[in-house]
Amino acid sequence: MQGAPARPAAAPPLPVTARERSGVSVAGVATMAGSGLSNQVGAAIGSLAFPVIGPVGVVTVRQYVAAAVLLAVGRPRLSSFTWRQWWPVLLLAVVFGTMNLSLYTAVDRVGLGLAVALEFLGPLGIALAATRRRVDAFCALLATAGVVTLMRPQPSTDYLGMGLGLLAAVCWASYILLNRTVGGRLPGAQGSAAAAAVSALLFLPVGIVVALRHPPTLGAAGCAVAAGLLSSAVPYLADLFTLRRVPAPVFGLFMSVNPVLAAVVGWVILGEGLGWPEWAGIAAVVGANATGILTARPTA
Repeated sequence: MQGAPARPAAAPPLPVTARERSGVSVAGVATMAGSGLSNQVGAAIGSLAFPVIGPVGVVTVRQYVAAAVLLAVGRPRLSSFTWRQWWPVLLLAVVFGTMNLSLYTAVDRVGLGLAVALEFLGPLGIALAATRRRVDAFCALLATAGVVTLMRPQPSTDYLGMGLGLLAAVCWASYILLNRTVGGRLPGAQGSAAAAAVSALLFLPVGIVVALRHPPTLGAAGCAVAAGLLSSAVPYLADLFTLRRVPAPVFGLFMSVNPVLAAVVGWVILGEGLGWPEWAGIAAVVGANATGILTARPTA
């Protein structure tokens, strides 16, 4: 993926305190792992609907489902939002839609494993930009080597699909930073709920066009709804919880498990094969992730 975006002064990565490390080792790890697995399973199930309604149709339903669930949970008081609260919410809404659309289109063109490996370069860029220790830089570079192995050029390389994966990477990096900002300015899940609602409104005309041109079957609609629940509502809420307790660099590095999960889920659900180079890349990613978490240094 491309370089990490500049770190805003309003939300600098926090040092790893003893309390945060405790959260990373227990609640943080459980939440991040569950979020990643839910996300990849949802993406795989959603891709089963591509032949009927295409990636755009699946993403549209995802946005609707995410908005419905998050509005019910977050209950945002929109009328009380100030401009200081609204602007990151609006940006997050655009990121929601762009990230999902670019990723799902990439999945359709290059497969789940490669698309997610490319998308991961966004949070990896956050880790690289924010690192303060040599071991963190080593872990980030090791994870990069693993991702490069997973995305190595093939004779039939789909450069458009890979480019869309890179766009998803930029969006994911923005998502990490914006979600941290939103979580700090709005209580509970109000910010994520408001952003999901705005994103769903943006996709409303898209949904009408897709429904008229590609009427969904019951099975396709079910897969798209499942993708919305597993890949939108669950991860958004889990990440909001995590980003309030885990420093952005640690979160970004831990998310390196997503290419691993995507490769395994793609193999189990979609029948995407894995060769030894893919497994070597996975081993590098897992090694970098484990090293980064286990060597997280607590501060006073």
